[in-house]
Amino acid sequence: MASKTKPINEMKVVFPALSVNESFARTAVSSFIGLMDPKMDELIDIKTAVSEAVTNCIVHAYRDKSGDIELSVKVCPDRTVYIKIKDRGCGIEDIGQAMEPLFTTHPEEERSGLGFSVMESFCDDVKVTSKPGSGTTVTLRKKLGVKL
Repeated sequence: MASKTKPINEMKVVFPALSVNESFARTAVSSFIGLMDPKMDELIDIKTAVSEAVTNCIVHAYRDKSGDIELSVKVCPDRTVYIKIKDRGCGIEDIGQAMEPLFTTHPEEERSGLGFSVMESFCDDVKVTSKPGSGTTVTLRKKLGVKL
């Protein structure tokens, strides 16, 4: 899913996997993407998908321990945005199962199991790579419409 075109702009930030930082991640990405003058619905879609991906890291990746989330954004000349959310947490045993709607590893916590479904509904593509014990990377791709 990675772009073969050199990005026209990019950024990277690393922050602790704390629930208070979910809104920071959403705001950082929307501010950066805002430079491309996206339509409001595109910006909302991106913010929602980022929120879900970061929340997954906070809730699932670092169970009972601390860790960081690495967030990077690249914007390509064709107005395609690539957003990577990476952790070095516990990883996902079965990515296919984890991406099924309503699947959750912690039903006792009243989790809906819709995080990946939400990301897929708001992005053009969602790629998940993971290795148990080494972490997970979620890459979101969204092509912005023509600038008016």
